[in-house]
Amino acid sequence: MKTTTALATLMALGLTTPALAEIRIGASISATGPAAFLGDPQVKTLEMLVEELNANGGINGEEVTLIHYDDGGDPNKARTFATRLIEDDEVVAIIGGTTTGATMSILSVAEDAEIPFISLAGAIEIIDPVRPFTFKTPHTDRMACQKIFEDIQARGFTNVAMISGTDGFGASMQAQCKQVIGDYGLTLVADESYNPTDADMTAQLTKIRNTDGVEALVNPGFGQGPSIVTRNYAQLGLDIPFYQSHGVASNGFIDLAGADAAEGVRLPGTALLVADILPDDDAQKEIALAYKTAFEDKTGTPVSTFGGYAHDAFLILTDAIARAGSPEPQAIRDAIEATEGLVGTTGTYTFSPEDHLGLDLSAFRMLEIQNGAWTLVE
Repeated sequence: MKTTTALATLMALGLTTPALAEIRIGASISATGPAAFLGDPQVKTLEMLVEELNANGGINGEEVTLIHYDDGGDPNKARTFATRLIEDDEVVAIIGGTTTGATMSILSVAEDAEIPFISLAGAIEIIDPVRPFTFKTPHTDRMACQKIFEDIQARGFTNVAMISGTDGFGASMQAQCKQVIGDYGLTLVADESYNPTDADMTAQLTKIRNTDGVEALVNPGFGQGPSIVTRNYAQLGLDIPFYQSHGVASNGFIDLAGADAAEGVRLPGTALLVADILPDDDAQKEIALAYKTAFEDKTGTPVSTFGGYAHDAFLILTDAIARAGSPEPQAIRDAIEATEGLVGTTGTYTFSPEDHLGLDLSAFRMLEIQNGAWTLVE
């Protein structure tokens, strides 16, 4: 059986021994519904990691039990399941919140109950302001805007157009991009939007094409919308640089959009998508390759950034439980907040009382699709 680096980290510290007791970890994840392409690899990742960890002795002699529910991306279901996990299942911590809406519901329950919660969603509102018991693994939407604008600026462009989804993720990232665009000397000259259920965005893109001076296009959004925008972009023959968000950083996006249409698209992503081509001295190469290999061997499907968020959440949580020496929620929370230099697939995490994300902009890699595959932008 292959051992992921998340498990190997615990084994190297001598923190796995023959399992004697039980630590209950909860999860509410969107395994079905509109966000299933995000949640499905997250559930599979957690199940795989729990199986591997227990096969090697658990944490400090205690077996880990994963209790998970499928909230389908419904915030009301997520709230109900969070309550059930805490009150009925008596979990010591929760991983989940595939979407921002589900996350906001879960965190309100977790904070009231003082149970550690690690979110898998992107919006900055999850950890800003900092809440005592809530942490998260993905980069924020604000960071994605900053990474994109940094690249646009470096390429010598100044006039930017946006076409954003009106879903929670798209609207949040659109707002964050507007707040920081001026920091890079850029001007927003066109601002269009679309509904998640729209089947064609040609009208909005035509308006952008007819706007004088547009030099680059940014698409905050996730789900199927960005793939439709990408196909329409290609159909209209737009030849300006095109940026997607980290919300579609997976091979599934290339498949949905079509390799020809997606050719040249850039987005901020994680080391996981380019693990095979990272330099040997890259701090994340070992853990990214280990998880990629284990997941693909186990499931027969390509690894995704979104599963990587769950991998890192499990790593952060189990590492904290091991260091705390106790499965008590307050002790786990304190240990998570004291995490320093923990290398994951998404970045290297260092939390503090003022920072419950633990990542900086260097954790993002600017990626470009070339010949139907992800490549690193040098």
